[in-house]
Amino acid sequence: MTSRLSAVLLCAVFAAPAPAAAAQPPLVAAPERLLAQDFPDPSVVRVAEGYLAFATTGPAGSVPMAAAGDATGPWRVVGDPLSSPPSWAVPGTQYWAPDVSPRADGSWLMYFSATDAGRAVMCVGAAVAADVRGPYRPVGDRPLVCPPQDGSDIDPQGFTDADGTRYLLYKSLHGNGPPSTLWLQQVDPTGLTAVGGRKPLLRVDSPAEKGVIEAPCLVKTGGGYTLLYSAGTFTDETYHTAYATASALTGPYRKAGDLLTTAGLGGTVDGPGGAAVAGGRIYFHGWLGGRKARALYSLPIRFDGTEPVLG
Repeated sequence: MTSRLSAVLLCAVFAAPAPAAAAQPPLVAAPERLLAQDFPDPSVVRVAEGYLAFATTGPAGSVPMAAAGDATGPWRVVGDPLSSPPSWAVPGTQYWAPDVSPRADGSWLMYFSATDAGRAVMCVGAAVAADVRGPYRPVGDRPLVCPPQDGSDIDPQGFTDADGTRYLLYKSLHGNGPPSTLWLQQVDPTGLTAVGGRKPLLRVDSPAEKGVIEAPCLVKTGGGYTLLYSAGTFTDETYHTAYATASALTGPYRKAGDLLTTAGLGGTVDGPGGAAVAGGRIYFHGWLGGRKARALYSLPIRFDGTEPVLG
């Protein structure tokens, strides 16, 4: 149950060549700032009492957790649900882009990225809890995902398909292997054991990406699958959220254009990225003035086939 996820490669599934950049979709509504404090890389889940969100390590905790009775708030930070650090991680490590999802037995699973003490690179780990609010207890004495050819592995997302099959998505950094890549790995119902080998869904292939694609967020739509992802330099206004579409889960995924950009949002959000979708809304972060903290924002979203429509 706690065995490390396999790094075996099966037949590759690559994205089709990127088309010319698509026009930014017109906005029907302006983004809403939900938290005017550091709360990057949000994972949002709908619960009986409303909504919970989890974020990358910051001043509010190792894994800050925020709550709201309604999707548009008011939101407030209510705790830090990770009970203890994983035994394999560097003491005082940051936890990047935690992702929380329910399991069939009623428990909850948290994926996260942290620095592995053995290799000094970021790896994907997991923690489980009986309640969505925690406490989450780390699982295993080594990371779930940390193949040496990747360099680092970050930005995990749990995804459950319409038939109940679970998957883990994540991003690999350069290392000695191929460029920045988004991967899909089937896992068992616990979310902790790999089933078969991983499959590449997207790779860097555009100058606008500046060598970076990350933060995968996969959505099952009426027309197939829509893969949201971030690209560009996260420390400036070039960071943005783009999307790719496919008729089948494993692809091929076609990069279809940009969804959230600084210019497309009229400058109201600086570097919109780290997207998550829940309850008919897209949640994402953007820099506050001075770029010392990334606030939480939201917009309504729906899907026309596989095409995301904002507002």
